[in-house]
Amino acid sequence: MSKRKTPGLNTGASADISFLLLTFFLLTSSINTEQGIPRKLPPPKTDDTPEMKADINKRNVLNVLVNYLDQISVNGEVMPVSELKDKAKEFFSNPTNDPSLPEKVNKPIDGIGDFAVSKGVVSLTNDQGTSYNMYVQVQNELQRAVNELRDETALQYFGKKYDVLDSAAQRAVTAAIPMSISEAPPMDWSKNGAQ
Repeated sequence: MSKRKTPGLNTGASADISFLLLTFFLLTSSINTEQGIPRKLPPPKTDDTPEMKADINKRNVLNVLVNYLDQISVNGEVMPVSELKDKAKEFFSNPTNDPSLPEKVNKPIDGIGDFAVSKGVVSLTNDQGTSYNMYVQVQNELQRAVNELRDETALQYFGKKYDVLDSAAQRAVTAAIPMSISEAPPMDWSKNGAQ
């Protein structure tokens, strides 16, 4: 009596199907990439870099310092991070034309017309010991101030929030409310005893 062979499964096609499924998911899925914070950093200082003294009116600069204890100082006034957005927003907008806040210059902007653009710049300086969490919170508050001003301007001139405007209108609002934030290289106040 001969033994009966048990039928086997043909697995040759399953390898092809697995490969096709893997290829499909790789091509159709998106990979989240980390995005940085868009800031223009000063160039690295070298021995032959000439010392440049910027001729900037003090009223046009909002000095934001974050020390190694994560304490925030704005033009010498200590404040919690929760008040930073409103301070920056008031600084950029200067609604009452306060002589202690930034100057404004009238510029013609396509789609808006003549607009009083602030000459204000936020100068942000962190300590080397500043926590990453506080650094991000400060950046977020400064960005929120600019975003709110852009939304207000977009609503006033175009009747829509900034995010839903077409690209030409967004360029106009961006020209009216520029993102003027300068970041200095980190300091080391913990060793100097300052701040």
